Amino acid sequence: MRIIITRHGETEENKLGIMQGHLPGKLSSKGISQAKKLAKRLKTENLDFIYSSDLTRAADTAKEIAKYHKNTSIKFTKEIREKHHGEFQGKRKDEIKWDRKSAFPQPKKGESEKKLYKRAEKFIHKLIHKHPEDNILLVCHGGIGLTLISVITGQRLNTMKRLYNTSINIFEIDEDRNHKIICNNCIKHLKS
Repeated sequence: MRIIITRHGETEENKLGIMQGHLPGKLSSKGISQAKKLAKRLKTENLDFIYSSDLTRAADTAKEIAKYHKNTSIKFTKEIREKHHGEFQGKRKDEIKWDRKSAFPQPKKGESEKKLYKRAEKFIHKLIHKHPEDNILLVCHGGIGLTLISVITGQRLNTMKRLYNTSINIFEIDEDRNHKIICNNCIKHLKS
């Protein structure tokens, strides 16, 4: 199995430092350009399935990629939505105070790191079971993307860096669930 994980293009909210969580988000002009460059970079990948968060910013990025993969449909799902930021959602990061020891802020009425991890773990296990021989693309968000990578690699979340917009992360997973990292947080395609 081969899994490619990418994050949506830059949004207007990213530019303003707004915590989006489950808000839809709108790709900025830079984000649209990033999505097009990502799509061009991935056009030679043999994608059997594309899964995308159902939130607008990820869905729009996935649709751009799918233009090069006419025979591969996109499955939009809530399973790989960004972490729900509760009371922080829609606020700028500089307005929020949180414990910097945790990988993500822990707002009231929001999704905990533990719940986010369990959601990511359940999704990865489902993919491994359902698509053991397939090439899968996941178009998602920074927080859930890092969490999915953590599930695959076993690396702790609080030791991981941010996931760049439209970065490419490729993993090969064998039948024993051993993984091989092909590339991680690659943004070379944005330099062109």
